Amino acid sequence: MGCCTPKVRVSLTDGQTVRLQVLGQESSKDTEQIIQSLVAAGLVTPPSKSSDVEPVSEDAWHELTQRLTASGGKPLSEIIIEERGLM
Repeated sequence: MGCCTPKVRVSLTDGQTVRLQVLGQESSKDTEQIIQSLVAAGLVTPPSKSSDVEPVSEDAWHELTQRLTASGGKPLSEIIIEERGLM
């Protein structure tokens, strides 16, 4: 589960090196202020609460596993992009 979702598409090229920072639930006061500033500026959506996220059903889990297995090792990101029709 991510902290915030960008509201604009992030342009990355194949093989591009990126840096991600994973923050625990115990983020600092500075981090919270930065996130609030980004939300206020409309650059990211507010973090979701864990109570907002519904667990995946056993049937859905099984279907997703079958689809990933049938993809022949294609990265999940490519599958999602294809399904959204962005390519």
